[in-house]
Amino acid sequence: MAASNIVFKARLILYDKGKILLLKQTKPQGGNYTLVGGNIENGEYAKQCLIRESFEEAGILLKEKDLHLVHVLQKNTDKEIRLVLYFKAYLWEGKARSREPQKFKEVNWFELDELPRNLTGTVRHVLDQYRHGHMYSEFKKKKSANKKPMLPGEGPEGSAV
Repeated sequence: MAASNIVFKARLILYDKGKILLLKQTKPQGGNYTLVGGNIENGEYAKQCLIRESFEEAGILLKEKDLHLVHVLQKNTDKEIRLVLYFKAYLWEGKARSREPQKFKEVNWFELDELPRNLTGTVRHVLDQYRHGHMYSEFKKKKSANKKPMLPGEGPEGSAV
């Protein structure tokens, strides 16, 4: 992997009456359900990011003291290493709604045991890890069946390790 860029993100697991908030992406964005959140910007802390993103995406107001870290995910891509901090919250103000209709069609509440089928793979993985009490996990791409298996002593592209 040639990735040297590290990207920090924050995501929100927001509860209401035993259900969590999910945003449904528009078709150009994938059309799946996902959690509120985004990139942590320069000079910004993770909780500040979630407060900003929660209002921008879903119209809800959060307070730092109500956000509790529950999971850390590492996901490596060809271009970057992503570290995603997942926080849960039970308290907020406002009415959840899509404030970015170009990105999200709607917002819905789901029980953890009854998640929608069209949930992003990463979010499904994280929620499963979270439900099992795991504080850290790694999301790895599944290997393509078309790739040539590596022989002992070989690295990617058949080069020696």
